[in-house]
Amino acid sequence: MVAVNRSARVTVGDAPPDDDELIRRVVAGERSAFEEIYRRHADHVFALLTRLVGPDREREDLLQDVFIRLHPALSRFRGDCSLGTLVFRIATRVAMDRLRHLRRARTELVDFDLEDEIDPAATPAEVTERVEQLTEALAQLAQLAPKLRIAFVLREVMGMSYQEVARIADTNAAAARMRVALARRALAKLGRSS
Repeated sequence: MVAVNRSARVTVGDAPPDDDELIRRVVAGERSAFEEIYRRHADHVFALLTRLVGPDREREDLLQDVFIRLHPALSRFRGDCSLGTLVFRIATRVAMDRLRHLRRARTELVDFDLEDEIDPAATPAEVTERVEQLTEALAQLAQLAPKLRIAFVLREVMGMSYQEVARIADTNAAAARMRVALARRALAKLGRSS
């Protein structure tokens, strides 16, 4: 027998619950509310993780780690930013942990088939060229310190403002701007040396 929540009074045409309502329901112990948050944010988080750590084989595990960390954070959430910003902030920390681990372990970031990340409609010549470009870009990004890489990707790849980068990276706009500038300089230097 299926339990019916009669207090949830939903009628056809009702707007889906907003983030604040979902957070209240998660804190109250409603599992379906957290599942809804996951559905709303998982694809965006996965895309962000891909941009931050590359097409790492561990992305699915990283995605799960983000939501494992998010659940207890919701009970402490004060509403000083949007839920999306909180989720991206946690995803950025997870990505930073992964990048630090890879640097310590001296693990090669480009150790998998990049062809999986390319449009399947591309011609063989286009695939070869794109794999070469991605390999070079990922190799250069791998040489950046995690904080610089994350700020650079958020700003230059995802097009976020310095204020958004600062909120997600848990810093201020001036520091975000400095990290992006340092990343640009480092990448320009790497480009000249290759």
